Amino acid sequence: MDRRSLKRRHLIYYLRVFQVDDGKLLGHLVDITKKGIMLVGETALSVNTDYDMKMLLPFPINGKKELLLKGRCIYSKPDVNPTFFSSGFELTDTSDDVVAETIDRLIKHYGFHD
Repeated sequence: MDRRSLKRRHLIYYLRVFQVDDGKLLGHLVDITKKGIMLVGETALSVNTDYDMKMLLPFPINGKKELLLKGRCIYSKPDVNPTFFSSGFELTDTSDDVVAETIDRLIKHYGFHD
């Protein structure tokens, strides 16, 4: 049973997401909602850990080329392709209007519309 209140949206780009403090690539964005994201990367991430993340945007939004996100990793498990890991994050800064507007624009302009 899927308990999500918002439909996952897949983008036509796998945007790169990095850890802010050390620049480490956490993974590529697979899907997004205003409440969470899923990344696919080469390493498992620490569950129940808060991350400060930076997503590189495919085009400037509000004059910015990147989006800063805060999120808690709620799972990290082997992906369908066993050489990668899927990691889900609950976003913890969704009250930030810039974050919400940027996510809306990403979905509107680069999301698959089903």
